[in-house]
Amino acid sequence: MFDRSSEMKGRIRQCDSHDFETMCVIINDAAEAYHGIIPEDRWKVPYMSIEELQHEIDDGVIFRGYEEAGELIGVMGIQDVQDVTLIRHAYVRTARRNQGIGSKLLSELCKQTKRPILIGTWADAVWAIRFYEKHGFRLVSPKEKDRLLKKYWSIPERQVETSVVLADQKWFKLCQKEAIST
Repeated sequence: MFDRSSEMKGRIRQCDSHDFETMCVIINDAAEAYHGIIPEDRWKVPYMSIEELQHEIDDGVIFRGYEEAGELIGVMGIQDVQDVTLIRHAYVRTARRNQGIGSKLLSELCKQTKRPILIGTWADAVWAIRFYEKHGFRLVSPKEKDRLLKKYWSIPERQVETSVVLADQKWFKLCQKEAIST
């Protein structure tokens, strides 16, 4: 007998070229939450163009998607840069927020690396910061944030000024070891 309940359970899978347009739709739909929150000079429509999404993929961001009943509902990227892993572009369709989809994606991506994980987000996106803190990430100091954003991301200075960085326990333990050895 076929169990339809398994069809309703979501699955996480790597996104591919067939998902490209849907990924762009999800990102721009979910990014509406930033409108009026982030500095006006950083807001644009679309929030992420097709060209920008392609650039991120070409730059090494690998997207995973949460799919339910054949529909892509959320996406989150992972990117190895130098000696760390970055979580990039975490978005869930507006209509499906607060249902644990982002948590499932983040948990899956965290399992895929042994490296320290860093996450950048807008300083005024309080809900995003709380989400990552709920999952064990902690804000780094403002001075460290500036250093990390300039080292691991390619973003404009204005975005550096208006962003925060959160790190996992591996990052903080590594920093502690380095402080002890110096």
